[in-house]
Amino acid sequence: MKRAAIIIICVSALAFAGLFFLFSGNNAPLPDTVALNDAVMNAARSGDSVEAARMLTDEITRIYNETDAARRANDRRLMTYLCVLLGIAAAAGLWLVWYCERGVLAPFRALRRFAESVAGGNLDIPLKMDRRGSFGAFTESFDLMRAELKRARENERKASQSKKELVASLSHDIKTPVASIKAVVELMMAKSWDNAGQLGIIMAKADQIDLLITNMFHAALEELEQLSAAPEDLPSTLLYELIQNADYDHKIKPFTIPECIVKMDKERLRQVVDNIISNSYKYAGTDIDVSAYFSGLFLTVELRDTGPGVAPGDLPLVFGKFYRGGNAAGKSGSGLGLYISKHLMNKMGGDIRCEQDRDGFTVKILLAM
Repeated sequence: MKRAAIIIICVSALAFAGLFFLFSGNNAPLPDTVALNDAVMNAARSGDSVEAARMLTDEITRIYNETDAARRANDRRLMTYLCVLLGIAAAAGLWLVWYCERGVLAPFRALRRFAESVAGGNLDIPLKMDRRGSFGAFTESFDLMRAELKRARENERKASQSKKELVASLSHDIKTPVASIKAVVELMMAKSWDNAGQLGIIMAKADQIDLLITNMFHAALEELEQLSAAPEDLPSTLLYELIQNADYDHKIKPFTIPECIVKMDKERLRQVVDNIISNSYKYAGTDIDVSAYFSGLFLTVELRDTGPGVAPGDLPLVFGKFYRGGNAAGKSGSGLGLYISKHLMNKMGGDIRCEQDRDGFTVKILLAM
């Protein structure tokens, strides 16, 4: 804006100075009255009237021609100056139009598009700034606002994600102790007929809790892309504790775990082990053999039961979300245990695999070392 004002002032000053110069110092010349008077006197002194008239005519003609030539030269200077002034004014006008378009209108159009983009929820496109322009600081403030809005939205998304993960994790973890309570109640009902009514009430309430937890877990998981894990280097002997704690029905035979350092998130691995052992209780109900050995860069832990396992066509699908095989008929469950276990093991840099043969069903947990 300062440059535009300076240019306008300079052009105006140039125009006024030129006009003042032309009309003050270059006025149209007047006839030479002294020369004209001398011509009249010479003609009067001449005795020949014809010669006097000729001399007077010649002198008047000469004076007129000189005066007219001077006037036309002055007119040419004026036209030249006016043309130059008009050219400068036109150039200044064009420059002013270009400057207003580039320095004023274009930034406001960009700001309008930016506001529409922000209103539409797109906070990833920054507002281009011309720091040398008149609106540089103005546009920079708007882009800072966009960055702060994006940061606030990302923090809100992370907080919401964390809450959903917490709900999903807790609800799924609660299902295992509820299943333990139901298993103990079933055992007590089989052995004690005297308290069958009270035990039936406990079982019904446990089923109700299990259903509510399942619904809560599904609602949380529906909105989650994935559950997170934070693996760290821990001793493999922790696996022994995790497996023993999950074996509330005491179906696991004695076993040992080779000592080494593996990458695991202890709480996430607890979920994986609980899922596998709970599935074995539910679908096999047999003793479980546990073995552990090194295979390449992994510590492999096998949990094997002697139950019917799954149908051959179901084996490639057991890790699918909400998938339940043909052997799940009449049994409670959501089809998410192995899906979550697979995801968590991959997050810890390991894997989980299932194998079926005629002697039973085997689940392999691969822990990265």
